[in-house]
Amino acid sequence: MLTLAIDTCEARGSVALRRDGLTITLRKHVDSSDYSEWLLPAVDKVLAEGGTRMEHVYLLAVATGPGSFTGLRVGLTTVKAWAEVYGKPIVGVSRLEAMARSQGGVAGFVAACYHAQRGQMFGGLYRSMNGQWMGMGDEMVVSAEEFVALVEKQAGAEAITWISLDPGLITKLEGWKQRVARGDTIYGCTPELASTIGALAEERAARGEFSDPLELDANYVRRSDAEILWKSPSANVR
Repeated sequence: MLTLAIDTCEARGSVALRRDGLTITLRKHVDSSDYSEWLLPAVDKVLAEGGTRMEHVYLLAVATGPGSFTGLRVGLTTVKAWAEVYGKPIVGVSRLEAMARSQGGVAGFVAACYHAQRGQMFGGLYRSMNGQWMGMGDEMVVSAEEFVALVEKQAGAEAITWISLDPGLITKLEGWKQRVARGDTIYGCTPELASTIGALAEERAARGEFSDPLELDANYVRRSDAEILWKSPSANVR
């Protein structure tokens, strides 16, 4: 089975092609190009490197956020178009959940986070018990201090595994050494998350849990800059 996985949540995006549960080729977004320019050529390259064409792909996996308004819109719109043109099923996957599960056999509370700009971070708390994963509340965009406080409130005295694309945002906070002494650990997450997103999508596809292309939407968590500006009382048109 061939799976094409797309992650355009923010600048550190990627595209992966998986065959029978293994990643066979991957492309990283490593420059400043817009996803509207980068995505289609990158997909063409991974398909060519995998010796296949879109017609032979079985499953389309796409990161649904959280992340940038423009990046998510490009990724989701493109995947929805492929699903319609080629008749392919889609599975949408949270990027934060993919991060949380990227370390394999971690158990207990897992907090995933990465930089969201504007002094904030995207964050989500999950719990792994007996191989089953649960989301512990909504994903969010808050300051690093607020995220740590919210996670600590949920986890109580239990140790937490932290997984981040930007671990320094957590480890620089006051009180981090005390958390380590209590048993917390932190892992730096690889930014090439398309492969993990594809793996999670394959799990759900095997259970028949596909996304409806008409209802699949991005989880922006916060409004776009355009919406904020438009709704701001101080943003008067002169």
